Amino acid sequence: MKFHDIELPNEKNTTPNIPKQVFLLALTLIVLTIIPLCLNNDSLSPLPSPKINTNDLKSIESEEKCDVFSGKWVPFSQGPYYTNETCDLIIDQQNCMKFGRPNTEFLNWRWKPDECELPLFDAVQFLELVRGKSIAFVGDSVGRNQMQSLLCLLVGVVHPEDITLNYTSDTIYFKRWFYADYNFTLATLWSPFLVKASDADPSGHSYNSIMNLYLDKVDEAWAAEITTFDYVIFSAGQWFFRPLMFYENDQLVGCYKCQQENITDLTQYYGYRKAFRTAFRTILSLKDYKGVTFLRTFSPAHFENGDWNKGGNCVRTKPFTKEELRVDQYIMEMYLTQMEEQRAATKEGRKRGLEFRLLDTTKAMLLRPDGHPNHYGHSQDKNITIADCVHWCLPGPIDTWNEFLLYMLRREGQLTLGRKLQKND
Repeated sequence: MKFHDIELPNEKNTTPNIPKQVFLLALTLIVLTIIPLCLNNDSLSPLPSPKINTNDLKSIESEEKCDVFSGKWVPFSQGPYYTNETCDLIIDQQNCMKFGRPNTEFLNWRWKPDECELPLFDAVQFLELVRGKSIAFVGDSVGRNQMQSLLCLLVGVVHPEDITLNYTSDTIYFKRWFYADYNFTLATLWSPFLVKASDADPSGHSYNSIMNLYLDKVDEAWAAEITTFDYVIFSAGQWFFRPLMFYENDQLVGCYKCQQENITDLTQYYGYRKAFRTAFRTILSLKDYKGVTFLRTFSPAHFENGDWNKGGNCVRTKPFTKEELRVDQYIMEMYLTQMEEQRAATKEGRKRGLEFRLLDTTKAMLLRPDGHPNHYGHSQDKNITIADCVHWCLPGPIDTWNEFLLYMLRREGQLTLGRKLQKND
């Protein structure tokens, strides 16, 4: 089943002012200060030098841990890594400069962790780390947005070959790129719900039409392909705010926003939790899968001045300060739901020799209402007038996600080498 390329949230994805100021402040403080305590320890270890020998092992183990995902945006005069003129792989939906975005201030900020440094993205180092390997982004178009950022970050070193047609005729929703000089494959596997889904609206698919979700059945579109990849990055979010019918064991168990009598009302979080649980359990059950699994956390939308379908937009030109930030409760719920399922998968994965890691992008992106295309991006539906405050401009703050990814891949390489060296002692 193919779905529309653009993902637009419903009214739950606006960011209204919450009248109870104490509650609002509490939510904000939780996101920015308490949530790091929830992260699994594997995701928080710092990165030593990329060169390692047996003498480095003790320092790696004893080095003070630092959470690169907690910090603030600081001015950065060097500007972006690339532009729409130096990268020809940006799709129109995120090509904000091509379609006339008048301000560029949003490009002059950089993420600064509170207690350490996040290295600049080094394309050569990244390609060396993934030499002979493969990465798949599994999820919705925001996940694909990150893959397109990565393509542009690497294009200054080498331009990839599009090998999609070697695997599928669907060149919009499933993409594969090959870097021959490094024997590296980069892919996106489209699966906005992670589980099996189908249209339930007799009038056909639209931006807010009702969907059937089979919460205990994985989407084979990615499950059938995943064992060949060394790193898999899961993400999902905005699609779960549309009307949904929930099935388990082929029986209707409830719905979200279906407005039908005699059907149990369930929240979107019910379906969200079950979808990630099924995805992670599938990974754990695949005998031939030996990869490292990453969870990229919920990406917030920033609609203001109205709901997404009632004139809402995102016109800000600079990041929020922490004092300005207002955290909607749905963001907290989505985030914590992911975290709980990821921790459970991490625990079970250790028993089976599988690694689960975290790319916690939520806290950083809550502060970037200025990073969305708004009306400066063109969807496949050229007549669309709805502002896009869900996806991220390229270049833009989403490039930081791949700085996080490089940071984590460096650490994975060092841990793997460290374990090998320990075995040889």
